[in-house]
Amino acid sequence: MSAISDSGKTYRNECTGEALATVQKHSGPQDIVLFGSCFCPFVQRVWVAFEYLRIPYQYYEVDPYKKPQDLLEISPKGLVPGLKLNQYHPPRSLNESTVIVEYLEDLAKSASNRSLLPTDPYARGLVRLQVDHINRTLAPAFYRFLQAQEPESQVTTGREFHDALEGLVSLLERGKREIVSTSGTAGAGEAATLRKGLGLYFGDGDLGLTDVMAGPSLPRLQLPAFDKLFKDPHFRCTCSTEDLYLDSYERYAYNRPNTSQVADAINSGRGLP
Repeated sequence: MSAISDSGKTYRNECTGEALATVQKHSGPQDIVLFGSCFCPFVQRVWVAFEYLRIPYQYYEVDPYKKPQDLLEISPKGLVPGLKLNQYHPPRSLNESTVIVEYLEDLAKSASNRSLLPTDPYARGLVRLQVDHINRTLAPAFYRFLQAQEPESQVTTGREFHDALEGLVSLLERGKREIVSTSGTAGAGEAATLRKGLGLYFGDGDLGLTDVMAGPSLPRLQLPAFDKLFKDPHFRCTCSTEDLYLDSYERYAYNRPNTSQVADAINSGRGLP
């Protein structure tokens, strides 16, 4: 989608910056091993959840495009993220970012007593609506916009992505209106408690599930409205330097053939794998 000619740069296979320091802290053996790739937003979802929920893990960098055997053993499509669960004999595995984050959320109930979700059942439902919108609409719209080549298509997909962002903001505002505001279902005394898990969109809120699921795509766009998310220590420590993302996403921006299963799905009009 760039007017600059394709430089031929390819994806990286080692984290940089704060993410590299985090990898080094989590290089030793653990019961749970995160198979990840430094440039992948779906991996970062899981990685941020590990950090926030304070669940011990080992980070293991793999090249998903070379489909190493150890990755295929835990993720049959060869996609990251994947988890290898060494506490079982033989080891078990999980894949798909949303499934893994939900698994970590369940683990944290006993492991750290931390949560990315509100305590109120209705508020939890609203957050899950936000996550559904992110997975079904926002993430695919991001890749369609990124991969669009013709000017007309770039305009169209840009509008679609803008609409997807507005849709997310609308759902966030609904949470603010119905849960946080004193004019909603919660009184002033309950608001602070109910705000927990609704995310950083709210002025004095804490990291929430919506931040974890949407955030990894947003830094690549440098949206000022999400500055608080980018500064959150649990999120920031999983971020590499900007040049890594620029190099790694150039192949998407020029829609090179055989870029990835995600790119192929977008080009063929299918849902994300």
